[in-house]
Amino acid sequence: VLFEGDDDVLSVPGVVRTMCDPTAGTGGILSVAEEHLHKFNDRATLKLFGQELEDETYAICKADMLIRGQDPANIANGDTLEKDKHPNQTFDYQAANPPYGVEWKPAEDAVRKEHAKGAAGRFAPGLPAIRDGQMLFSLHMLSKMQPVVRGKGGGRIGVVHNGSPLFTGDAGGGESEIRRWILEHDYLDCIVAMPTDMFYNTPIATYLWFMSNRKPPERKGKVLLIDASGMSHLMKKNLGKKRREFSEDCIARIAQAYAGFKAVNWRDANSGRTLKAKGFDREHFFYRKITIER
Repeated sequence: VLFEGDDDVLSVPGVVRTMCDPTAGTGGILSVAEEHLHKFNDRATLKLFGQELEDETYAICKADMLIRGQDPANIANGDTLEKDKHPNQTFDYQAANPPYGVEWKPAEDAVRKEHAKGAAGRFAPGLPAIRDGQMLFSLHMLSKMQPVVRGKGGGRIGVVHNGSPLFTGDAGGGESEIRRWILEHDYLDCIVAMPTDMFYNTPIATYLWFMSNRKPPERKGKVLLIDASGMSHLMKKNLGKKRREFSEDCIARIAQAYAGFKAVNWRDANSGRTLKAKGFDREHFFYRKITIER
């Protein structure tokens, strides 16, 4: 889905694009992205960048990039919220799986200073509750998108969230203001509801947010919602809390639903798997709070 719509550009021999993961971990998302791109164009170059807080996983990621022939200097060590280690750089693609429900207290001073900068800072639209910093990572990534110049360029983002960023925060609060800013700038492209039990360390429901500053004309002002919560199948053997996974058919159908950008209501009679999709005008997600005195 992250690369969808870019086939013409990405299939050109010798094409060079950049990708960053601000919560890189051991570099899994970056590695899989490069492998996926090389499946349909082995002469394409995807320059990988990342930043990781934990020393051990940072070292593994850096070593993996070295083995892959990437520049290990492009992987930085440090708290992304506290300090952007790739200043003045923007990227064609970004993807991340930021921590859920983790306090941003350690980076609070730096985050509030960025917020006080207004439009010149990464966190101008608003600040979420101190107990959960995952929406700050989305703001960081939006600030690092390749700009659109004379109709060319632009960036695309894929980020894994839990349910909290969908609804947390009252109208006028930090989370709500971040959502409002994203929608008003027409960055939100698609949200995919994932099945539970898909991750090694948590059984909770997760959602893939896809954002872009270069939507094609037919998608401008629109948001596609895809319910893929019924698309997985049970694994033969659990891996930690991971009990379910996608088959290649599941992945293909989700990608097709995104590319088709039309209503879908599909059910497989044999397996019972279901997939639903529907597009909405972005105004469907706007609301405000009114106090009525009587």
